[in-house]
Amino acid sequence: MPSDPRPVLVTGANGQIALQLFERLAQRGVPGRALVRSERAAKRVAELPDAIRPQIEVLDEALAYSDAPGITRAAAGCRAIVHLVGILKEGSNSSYRTAHEESCAAVAEAADANELDRVVYLSIFGSHPTSSNACLASKGRAEEILMRAKTPATVLRVPMVVGPDDPASRALRAQATKDSVTLVGGGESIHQPIDVRDLLEAILAALYDPGSESRGFDLGGPEALPYRDLVTRAAALYGKAPRVRKIPVGLMKLVAAVMEKISKDPPITRAMLGVLEHDDHIDNRTAIEHLAIGLTPLDDTLGFYLGPKADSP
Repeated sequence: MPSDPRPVLVTGANGQIALQLFERLAQRGVPGRALVRSERAAKRVAELPDAIRPQIEVLDEALAYSDAPGITRAAAGCRAIVHLVGILKEGSNSSYRTAHEESCAAVAEAADANELDRVVYLSIFGSHPTSSNACLASKGRAEEILMRAKTPATVLRVPMVVGPDDPASRALRAQATKDSVTLVGGGESIHQPIDVRDLLEAILAALYDPGSESRGFDLGGPEALPYRDLVTRAAALYGKAPRVRKIPVGLMKLVAAVMEKISKDPPITRAMLGVLEHDDHIDNRTAIEHLAIGLTPLDDTLGFYLGPKADSP
């Protein structure tokens, strides 16, 4: 990784992927700059290990992710931006447009104004402006905003990420330790989970892409399998074989539609359900070749993060 004293600005800096990214950057001697939108989020970044904390600058100013002038100030003197902001579910205080499109417009403006080397954006596999799913369509429009900007952008479209203490991994661990589980559609949707360590390596490789072109990559794990089989593989780590019960997809869509009508912040929405039930069939060859990364075997990932003696990175 080239030596460069300029920091990397990370948005969504209090999230699990961002916190691990700061550690990887620090290990490589690259300073990080944390952009957060609340004092509570800033405190979480400040709790990073003492060995890493001196290399991470937490901005005093909490900023909305659509605040283009504020993000432009935050990016001054930086080399690149890693944009990790996104939502699966809209609520009373969050919308796809603000979280995805407006935030990418602000990041693009900040990167162009500061003449940064590159923007790296974490998107969702299946995203496309013409998608019938509101979340995936919004993500697709957000990608286009970055691709049209002057600053080169690398978009990484990923499926489920398995790592420490993230919602998807916690849910999978909980299901793996039960005697029976109820899965939407019986768990027949195809998933291709990626190890967070591999994703971090991809982000770091993208940051130092020497090219001047904008690029988009689909990147998943080494295996695609039905979600019920993923639960079974994780459960085997505990010596269990949970019985799978099915809740029809149509019924869950109906439940989600009702939730949307009666709640300002429904626990699940139709768009969110569509993303979670989207089949993942990802060809990793282009991403692996260009980014020069490897993929961790699925069983190693599950054992490391979900097993009874799961380690932390």
